[in-house]
Amino acid sequence: KPVAHEPNDPLTAIVRIFLESNLSIILIILSLIVGFAALWITPREEDPQIVVPLADIYVDFPGHTAAEVEQLVSSPLERMLYQIDGVEYVYSMSRDDRAIITVRFYVGQDRERSLVKLFKTMNENLASIPTGVSGWVMKPVEIDDVPVVTFAITGADNNSFALRRIGEELVERLAVVPKVSRAFLIGGQARTITVEMDPDRLLAHKMGIIEVRNAVSMSNVASSAVLFSRLDREFQVAVQPHLYSAAHVGDLVVGVYEDRPVFLKDVANVSDGSEEATNYVRHGWGAAQQFEKHESTPGWSIGASHPGTEEEHEPSNASLQESLPAVTVAISKQKGANAVHVAESVIQEANRLKKEILPDDVQLIVTRNNGIVADDKVNELIEALGVAIVIVVLLLTFGLGWREALIVSIAVPVVF
Repeated sequence: KPVAHEPNDPLTAIVRIFLESNLSIILIILSLIVGFAALWITPREEDPQIVVPLADIYVDFPGHTAAEVEQLVSSPLERMLYQIDGVEYVYSMSRDDRAIITVRFYVGQDRERSLVKLFKTMNENLASIPTGVSGWVMKPVEIDDVPVVTFAITGADNNSFALRRIGEELVERLAVVPKVSRAFLIGGQARTITVEMDPDRLLAHKMGIIEVRNAVSMSNVASSAVLFSRLDREFQVAVQPHLYSAAHVGDLVVGVYEDRPVFLKDVANVSDGSEEATNYVRHGWGAAQQFEKHESTPGWSIGASHPGTEEEHEPSNASLQESLPAVTVAISKQKGANAVHVAESVIQEANRLKKEILPDDVQLIVTRNNGIVADDKVNELIEALGVAIVIVVLLLTFGLGWREALIVSIAVPVVF
């Protein structure tokens, strides 16, 4: 009988290579290693990393109402900026003395090129900007500016000024955590030295408010070091402001009357304290406080004991209805950083700071943790892929047999 010859085509040669060697096993192991490495290295984030160039332009137009700002600044700038190539939307908000114009480019536009075009257009049209505009600032907006972790600080006898000082110290410590881009504070009352002019004392020293204000402004500006020579010696003098407290401000010389220096405390009342409230941040507990809290999730109080029974978690009616003064500490991550790892590092550092620098009567409560949300979503996706693989293998087992199902049960997970 004639002997049948095997076909000598490229596909058969490739199959023979995999059948007669251990290359298949090597490729399977390599694919699994690379897949697990990619799953571990790829950043897990709550917000998608899509490229949408966006920028806010703050235009100062002092001395004008919101209607005048809209007519003279916002509307002309909207028409001018909308002509830029690649711009999708232009928004504006007019208020007294200021306009905010938001420019959004199409998805996928190069971010650096878009910002350069925006800056170039503003500079080329300086002549068309109305007289009276004192200046403008362009601030790019990115998805990574959204905080991944936020904390609420409450306690300290409900003193917004004290809470603000505590929050400022906490922000400085958390800003040095690796992969953190921004750490900022919202709410509370900042420390301010207030100067209240006394008209009678000003009149007695023959001084005016503008004169005193200019003297205080000049005294609060540092000058660079000046080198000069005198008597074959060189001297270096640097003027630095030392306005550290109300006492230092009160001792400023603001004028001369009858050949005697006039100090600021002679014509004004100087006090060191909190600024006037311009915004409020409140924190209160709702009905969900009675449920068991998981570590590092919103509602978790850092450094406090969290029993597991509902009776111990059940709040009083007063605590459910009452909201207390608070400040918010917000932490943003760097671009491309893993939100899960950044959130874990920030909360771990916050736990250490709670024990070391925060007073015992101050609560540090997690109000947002995008790291846990992103981690749960990725784990849910991986679990869904695993269930899909099991279903495919079972269907092939019933339809084609266990041998074919065995091949697919190896190939499909490796491909995933």
